[in-house]
Amino acid sequence: MPGLVAPPDTPPLRIAVPNDGDSQIRRPGEVRSPMPKKFSTPSPSPSSRARPSPDRKKRTPGSSSAEKQRPPTAADEAALDNPDLGPFLLKLARDTIASGEGPGKALEYAVRASRAFERLGEGAALELAMSLHVTAAVYCSLGRYEEAVSVLERAVAAVPVAGTAPEHALAAFSGYMQLGDTHSMLGRLDQSIDCYTKGLQIQMEELGEGDPRVAETCRYLAEAHVQAMQFDEAEKLCCKTLDIHREHSPPASLEEAADRRLMALIYEAKGDFDAALEHLVLASMAMIANGQETEVAAIDVSIGNTYLSLGRFDEAVFSYQKALTVFKSIKGDNHMSVASVFVRLADIYYKMGKFRESKSYCENALRIYAKPVPGTSPEDIAGGLMEISAIFEAVNEPEEALKLLQKALKLLEDSPGQWSTVAGIEAQMGVMYYMVGRYGESWSSFDSAVAKLRASGEKKSAFFGIVLNQMGLACVQLFKINEAADLFEEARAILEQEYGSSHPDTLGVYSNLAATYDAIGRVEDAIEILEYVLKVREEKLGTANPDVEDERKRLAELLKEAGRVRNREPKSLENLMVTNSHRVKEGTRRWSALGFKT
Repeated sequence: MPGLVAPPDTPPLRIAVPNDGDSQIRRPGEVRSPMPKKFSTPSPSPSSRARPSPDRKKRTPGSSSAEKQRPPTAADEAALDNPDLGPFLLKLARDTIASGEGPGKALEYAVRASRAFERLGEGAALELAMSLHVTAAVYCSLGRYEEAVSVLERAVAAVPVAGTAPEHALAAFSGYMQLGDTHSMLGRLDQSIDCYTKGLQIQMEELGEGDPRVAETCRYLAEAHVQAMQFDEAEKLCCKTLDIHREHSPPASLEEAADRRLMALIYEAKGDFDAALEHLVLASMAMIANGQETEVAAIDVSIGNTYLSLGRFDEAVFSYQKALTVFKSIKGDNHMSVASVFVRLADIYYKMGKFRESKSYCENALRIYAKPVPGTSPEDIAGGLMEISAIFEAVNEPEEALKLLQKALKLLEDSPGQWSTVAGIEAQMGVMYYMVGRYGESWSSFDSAVAKLRASGEKKSAFFGIVLNQMGLACVQLFKINEAADLFEEARAILEQEYGSSHPDTLGVYSNLAATYDAIGRVEDAIEILEYVLKVREEKLGTANPDVEDERKRLAELLKEAGRVRNREPKSLENLMVTNSHRVKEGTRRWSALGFKT
């Protein structure tokens, strides 16, 4: 977590829970950069940012005692009035954590310390916040994130910020950043970003907007925006970070290289591959100047990804092979980094039409994933399996793709903070099940994915709209026409907002909605939607395009049934979707003769 410097006489704010990652409050000198160490994929990965705690289902020694704390006695309550008890219990909690004795006892000490500081009133607000931070960190280590959230909300409310001493600002900043991390663990990206933003505002008010520590927090917040697919906001913050580091750091510094790697990721996600390539080359030069050979290889993989996006296959293969040589020599033949490059080579050889080479590299990667080296994270293995699955799907082997997705899901389904990734896997499994005709399982996978995406705050993203459309298609195959109509309508609203009414994905949803309206007897609505779709396709693709001809035939069938001819007058989409929304005969149901767009 980025830091904010406290005065020399401020008590150290540090929580160090052994083996539980990064759910910590550190002094500024101990801060690590939150920048991911690698950018091996062309799109932001939910696992790219640090996460503070282990699997929910793992039992931590001492956790049972934390859950069954003895009720306080009258003597305990009386002892809380002792002004020396709070600092003593807080020190005990920290020492217990540091000794590795177990979080159960540490939690008991931290909770009692918090109660003692509450008894002291406003004069102990800073100490109360510190004890609540410790309590929340222990809750996180036990996988009890909801309790950690409520404790951290108390912590940030306990410390006044405006017009107070710097140590109060430090405590408020730390509280908001820790609260943001905890929301992130629960998949609540919007709340997480709100907390990080509040922390950044406090830090800038205390240190000024040009301080290097502000740059670190800006980059941390930019990564959160990337994870939430909010690339414009991420770009603004990353530009600010880069400006600060260029002012305060020597040329070609490691900080500037990290900023440029993040900027490249943002530009690549926005489709500006030339700008991404420029930043990656500059980042590589900085890493070479600093003797960071492994990081140079990681950047070579990102450069290869960008060349692949630009269709420059030979240059991409050269970059991948350079990285592969370095990773093998430094990390060994069975390291995850080697497997990730195998996957990239398999993908590019598939796109070059060299299927034998592609399959060979897939097999090499799968051998490494089957026997990972100690310390390999489940997220890395699952990510690799997902990418190989996409290649098997592309070569029309959906059963093999399904097996790999099921393995990836098993690795991540109980991991906290991975809801978005798990939802993505389930959505892809839904597509695979649909392809092989297993529509019930397809619907179940989509239903689970939609529930997770709603809970994680992604219910307004274009991806969510596409998943709703796919789920609607599964409903059609299961004869759930009313549910399909609801899903297509929700998908339409989202894609109109994200892509506009003329985007191909939006038009595909319109076609599906029209077919569904036809099936439930809303023929007039279906005709008007198809007239709009055909008009847009004719304007964009020309009248001779096969897709246009298909839409024209679909519309002609409906018009013939309705005894009408095509209306050539343009109509606004608002009129098509709003004014006729209730025009349906009650109880009328029939199966559509129209096809559905997948």
